[in-house]
Amino acid sequence: MNQLPKTIMIIGVVIFAVGFLMQFIKLGRLPGDIIIKKENTTFYFPVMTSILVSVVLSGLLYIIGRFK
Repeated sequence: MNQLPKTIMIIGVVIFAVGFLMQFIKLGRLPGDIIIKKENTTFYFPVMTSILVSVVLSGLLYIIGRFK
């Protein structure tokens, strides 16, 4: 039960760090993202951005899991 506050604090720090970094690192519009522009609409599907975020989060969670 003592690990719940520690876990919540780690999650908060990670969310803060991701929010801070997103101001400076513009994810999106990477090569491989699908952008379809028509007359009045634009469809944007971030395929490569999603893969990149997934790999980074998987690595981060793997590292956090090893310390428990």
